[in-house]
Amino acid sequence: MKGRKIYTPLLLSIACAIGLILGARLDFDPTDELFSANPKKQKLNRLIDYIDYEYVDDVNTDSIVDVTVNKILENLDPHSVYIPKEEYARVTENMKGDFVGIGVSFYKIQDTIVVIKALEGGPSEKIGIRGGDRILYANGEKLFDREISDDSITTQLKGKANTKVTLKVLRKGIKDLLTFKLKRGKVPLKSLDASYMLTEDLGYIKIDRFSETTYEEFSESIKDLKRNGAKQIALDLRNNPGGYLSEAINIADEFIKDDKLILFTKNKSGAIEETYAQKKGDFENGKVFVLINENSASASEVVAGALQDNDVGIIVGRRSYGKGLVQREMELGDGSAVRLTIARYYTPTGRSIQKPYENGNESYFNDYMRRYKNGELNNADSIEVNDSLKYKTPGGKIVYGGGGIIPDIFVPKDTDSEKEKLTFLLRSGYMSRFVFDILEKNREYYNAVPKEDFRDKIIITEEMINDFDRYLRTMNLGIEKTSEERKPLLKKYLKAEIAQQLFGTNAFERYLNEDDRIIQKVIELSREK
Repeated sequence: MKGRKIYTPLLLSIACAIGLILGARLDFDPTDELFSANPKKQKLNRLIDYIDYEYVDDVNTDSIVDVTVNKILENLDPHSVYIPKEEYARVTENMKGDFVGIGVSFYKIQDTIVVIKALEGGPSEKIGIRGGDRILYANGEKLFDREISDDSITTQLKGKANTKVTLKVLRKGIKDLLTFKLKRGKVPLKSLDASYMLTEDLGYIKIDRFSETTYEEFSESIKDLKRNGAKQIALDLRNNPGGYLSEAINIADEFIKDDKLILFTKNKSGAIEETYAQKKGDFENGKVFVLINENSASASEVVAGALQDNDVGIIVGRRSYGKGLVQREMELGDGSAVRLTIARYYTPTGRSIQKPYENGNESYFNDYMRRYKNGELNNADSIEVNDSLKYKTPGGKIVYGGGGIIPDIFVPKDTDSEKEKLTFLLRSGYMSRFVFDILEKNREYYNAVPKEDFRDKIIITEEMINDFDRYLRTMNLGIEKTSEERKPLLKKYLKAEIAQQLFGTNAFERYLNEDDRIIQKVIELSREK
């Protein structure tokens, strides 16, 4: 039996997941004259009514509407998307930056909720719940019955802020159940994955996405890094698919002097709205490096483009995704929403970095493979540029529009296919459950390992490697057994995932970054006078 094909490269379509969003949402109002007097809308409504009341068989007209909406949006641009109501709450929560609950991530193993980790800053972390704990009861309600759905479990654990919940927890090594009384509260969903010092004067910040709290998180990190001696900042926007435009503007403003243009947008009627740096940023006089790659999109490109066009800092990495469209989120009245493209944005020199989409969505989303085949990921000279889209910054630097931000310093990608597959397994979560099972075998030991002793006390054995290969075979991903050459890399990735589950994303990223090509280049550049 052939294994299911695993698609690489890593995060091939990540840049399409979020886009560039204006913060204000538009709500559907069925009484609005714009909608009620629209004959096209009346035509669609009448068709749905005919199917509902006259068609010979019962039909789920909700699904017909969903298909119709998707078909309509497919004929617009690749970033105008429909969000069904069953997904909308999750998508909104992810971009909001927090949710109300007890604050745990968990697996449901057989019939039991097993905590992966208590989320940083949440009620469970504060009260002492930790990885490996089995939550058996919530307010006396049994949570380990096979008949209980995931939705019911979520309802029991989430709830209104400040409502009380009593948990009965089974912990390995302790005979009796533990009782935890806590109040549900806001649990941060951090958009900054890491913040730490790379060298004695070079700070590092990695932003995962631009959510409603990103600038607040960023501002706190900048202040902390400066207190620790940072005179230079490496801002890592690799694999960042975008998010809220306002957050990107605020972050760019931290590095750009007052009254300098950050970007401008142009809507359907041709109206132009310009945005300028307005406040004295915490790092206007410091040196900044912006790290980008082929999956840095949208809001990430706003920041990189604003700094590059104002001759601020150095852009390092590979050509970014190429998304120059702005969406607004519009609710459709039934719990679903649409993100509709309502403008284009332009960098300060006037360039649009939107790549072409006239040949359809399939061609658009296959752009990575074109870059891979033409050698662009390995050689800066292979980047295709259009001389008619050439622009010049105030400092005389030549920059190009028409498909992403081209970095000032190019760093080639490691296109070793076996390494790329392992990277996919790590970043997409396939390693997570396997590592969780490793921790469960000796939970008392792992939970007692201090963060500072992590490298010495966490050992990846040959047996673990063999077990992982067997695990992959059960996943039916079609990946061959790990070669001897790749075993050191797999050991590193498994160890990184252990760090993630025990100590969080900052420890995870810090460990992986130790031999990262682009970061090593940034460190080298930071030491140049």
